[in-house]
Amino acid sequence: MNHVVTPDQPDRALYNDAVKAVDRLIELYDSSTRFLTEKFAEALQGDIPVNRYRAFYPEIRLVSTSYAQADSRLAFGHVAEPGVYSTTVTRPDLFRNYLIQQINLVLKNHGQPVMIGPSEVPIPVHFAVVNDASLSVPQEGALKFQLRDVFDVPDLATTNDDIINRFGFEHPDGSGALAPFTAQRVDYSLARLSHYTATGPHHFQNHVLFTNYQFYVEEFEAYARAALDDPESGYTSFVAPGNVEITEGTARLDPPAKLPQMPTYHLKRENGEGITLVNIGVGPSNAKTATDHIAVLRPHAWLMVGHCAGLRNSQALGDFVLAHAYLREDKVLDDDLPVWVPIPALAEVQVALEDAVEQVTRLGGYELKRIMRTGTVATVDNRNWELRDQSGPVQRLSQSRAIALDMESATIAANGFRFRVPYGTLLCVSDKPLHGELKLPGMASAFYKTQVARHLLIGIRAMELLRGMPLERLHSRKLRSFEETAFL
Repeated sequence: MNHVVTPDQPDRALYNDAVKAVDRLIELYDSSTRFLTEKFAEALQGDIPVNRYRAFYPEIRLVSTSYAQADSRLAFGHVAEPGVYSTTVTRPDLFRNYLIQQINLVLKNHGQPVMIGPSEVPIPVHFAVVNDASLSVPQEGALKFQLRDVFDVPDLATTNDDIINRFGFEHPDGSGALAPFTAQRVDYSLARLSHYTATGPHHFQNHVLFTNYQFYVEEFEAYARAALDDPESGYTSFVAPGNVEITEGTARLDPPAKLPQMPTYHLKRENGEGITLVNIGVGPSNAKTATDHIAVLRPHAWLMVGHCAGLRNSQALGDFVLAHAYLREDKVLDDDLPVWVPIPALAEVQVALEDAVEQVTRLGGYELKRIMRTGTVATVDNRNWELRDQSGPVQRLSQSRAIALDMESATIAANGFRFRVPYGTLLCVSDKPLHGELKLPGMASAFYKTQVARHLLIGIRAMELLRGMPLERLHSRKLRSFEETAFL
């Protein structure tokens, strides 16, 4: 076995100051990744390495010694009982504000310092060199040496959702989980986000809109350009796939030669308080993929704004549907979140969406019922469900009291519930297949021209309302289980 060479391992230290603690995390992480990047670059240029090179993620560790109960109104920021709790950390520069916020809450609620130092979890070389544009890890067999003999590679044992999904989770050293994701799970998703969206994770904002049509993207760009030219808007830049960023509404924005699988756009605001729009396309698999990875960024809310089939004859094309329950026939999350788990509506999100509809449409009270219904949204995995024997599906839809059907909303809501990210759904009726109104080209064109801009504006307005809420109110206790991580 090759001799293992590591950078100097500094001692762990206690911190009562969150800013200094995060500064130390950044120092440790930068030192480790710099070591691996340099050694990897040397290995590519020189002879076959005779040593193995290893560096470690930094970690945060908390020792709680009291059963004293924290403020019971808080959904996060504390651990439930005495013990040792830890989390590995990656990209502390990217998560700086989040880490300072979460560490501050732990310091305040427990009166104990946090310990910062190197962990015993190696950093895979793939993730260490990802931010160096001059380096990339070739595929297996392309190097003159076996990569796994010289450097650590991603390990599925630490790249999973066990903390989120399991009860009674413990790290290998016996410590409890301080945060919902391990560093390697975060690194994996950051890499996937860049691949699927063609934008860097540092551009993502705290409020995420999901849609299933390109028409919404065009309207979002138009809204963003107007916002950039309005000095009172508070928005500072707009980012499109390819990490192309503009700061003026009239600036040129050339589309990339090839769009990614999930084109993503960011209307940025200071401290990440802007809005990200992700066109996930059609289907629950895409919806799960997108939310699986965006979840590691710990957004404050995500909403689905897309099109649906209206299931009631009283609905008209262009009407809105505010989901307050979900019939989950999407199947993609059944192994992680059984279908018997209820997905509750979140009052704060529901109120924000309804208020946004009222403000944009200028309708309220009983008049609002003419264009919006609140009820169950069914999500299926078969786009052509209506071509099958309808006796089964239609009976289930009727029994569930569903008022609309799509292919993404329940998946996004269920993953929001699973990952403790506030969620909501506001759909727009684009067809009524049970009543002979199919989505045909002419009908669709007229619908898109009249409804998309207003629908998107409602989604943006809802996010702006949610942005004004205190975090302790938005991140509801309804999303927390019997045992929870202290970090949000």
